[in-house]
Amino acid sequence: MKQRTYPAGVPSWIDTEQPDVDAAADFYGRLFGWTFEDVMPPEAPGRYLIARLEGKDVGALAGGGQSGGDRPAAWNTYVAVDDADAAAGRLESAGATVRSAPADAGEGGRAAVLTDPQGAEFRIWQARNRTGAQVANLPGAWNFSDLHTSDTAGATRFYNAVFNWQVEDLGFGWLVRRPGYGDHLEATVDPGIRARQAAVATPSGFEDAIAWMAAAAPGEQAHWHVSFAVADRDQSAADAEVLGARVLGQSDDLWSRTALIRDPQGAEFTISQFTPPAG
Repeated sequence: MKQRTYPAGVPSWIDTEQPDVDAAADFYGRLFGWTFEDVMPPEAPGRYLIARLEGKDVGALAGGGQSGGDRPAAWNTYVAVDDADAAAGRLESAGATVRSAPADAGEGGRAAVLTDPQGAEFRIWQARNRTGAQVANLPGAWNFSDLHTSDTAGATRFYNAVFNWQVEDLGFGWLVRRPGYGDHLEATVDPGIRARQAAVATPSGFEDAIAWMAAAAPGEQAHWHVSFAVADRDQSAADAEVLGARVLGQSDDLWSRTALIRDPQGAEFTISQFTPPAG
C-alpha cells in the first residue's frame, strides 16, 4: 500500500493526550469507528495508541506519562518538517518558543513541541516510518486544523516566514495554503483532486489548502483546533452526547454544518459535514 506523504510545511498528524486512554479509545472508537494499536514498547512509560479507520492511520491517543503528565486533555496538530532540529532552531529564531526539544519517537520519526509568538502550541514532525495521517476528509477522519489566534496579522507573518504559508480572506474564513501541495497530492495519492474540487466550485487554489485561521474570541487562548469530517452532523452530535460528550455549539454556513464538541475528558474538537452549494 502506497503511503501518503507530506511535504515540509504541511500539517501531517494529530493526536490527543488523555488522562484515561482506555476511556478515550472507547469514546472515539464508538463515535468514529476507529480501531487502535498501542505502539509503545512494554517497558516504556506511557501509552500511544495509533487510531485507524478501515485499517489506515488517522491519528493517535496518548497518556500515562507519554508527554504532559497532568496536562488537560487536548488535541495536538503536527506540521511536517524535513529536519526537526534545524526546523526548531529556525522557528525559535522567528519568535517561537521551544517547549520540548526535538526527540525521537521510536522509529516513527522525530518531534518537538513549540508555541508560536501568539502562544498557540503546535508540534513538528520529521517522518521516518510514520509519514502521517493516511486518510483524511472522509467521515471519521481528520478534516482540517484551525489556528485560533489573537493576532491574525502577526500569525500570518510568522507562519509565512517559517513554512511559506499563504493566508487569504475568503469572506467566510481565512484559508491557509501551502503552495505546491496540490501538485504533490495530484502526483501521489489524489490524481483527481483538481477535477473533483472544480465540480463543487471550490475557491481558486483550494487544492493547496492545509488549514484555516480564525480570530480568537475574547478571552480565548490562542490554540490549534482540530476538526473531523462526518457524514451527518446532527447524528454524530447526538451520538457524541450519548457517549458522554457535550455539544457546545452548532453552526451552518455555505460549505458545512458543524458542531463544537467537548469529549468526556475535556478535549474539544469540531465535527464537520461537507455541504457544498453545488450538491
